[in-house]
Amino acid sequence: MSENEQILKQTEVDDLANRLFFRLYQSANLMHKCGTKALEDMHITTQQWAVIGALARKGSEAGIAVGELTRFLMVSRQNLTGVLARLERDGLIERTVSPHDSRSRLIRLTSHGRGLWRTDMSTRISGFYEAALMGFSTTDKIHLIHYLDKVLTNMRQLDVDQLEPADL
Repeated sequence: MSENEQILKQTEVDDLANRLFFRLYQSANLMHKCGTKALEDMHITTQQWAVIGALARKGSEAGIAVGELTRFLMVSRQNLTGVLARLERDGLIERTVSPHDSRSRLIRLTSHGRGLWRTDMSTRISGFYEAALMGFSTTDKIHLIHYLDKVLTNMRQLDVDQLEPADL
């Protein structure tokens, strides 16, 4: 293969990767925009939705440490602080003392937050998911999860690789 053919082939590969990541970017933006509309009359943002959903997971009833929540949601502590403050102000979450370490605080849903998740939010979110995944078979959804997991794994590695030695 000549050098020009190699350059052309690499350009095609780069173009495909660019299209793929642009689609991911567009999808994330539209998910945020449409998700916000789905819950706007409840005054719940997509960031709050993500936190409430994480706290509503089975096994999280007693609460989650902020550090664990930041890792699960893949957000910075700074970004999470404001979201948690608003959810706490609105009576949807509470901070409790960890039963394992009295210096540590856990974040958990209040009974009001859990009730909101189980009723209105779950119904609307389910409708949002159904509309967003219209035309996807179960197999399509499983494949999409598989491929997105592969991208996430690679992106996590890039994130670790980009840390400065002082950050480790």
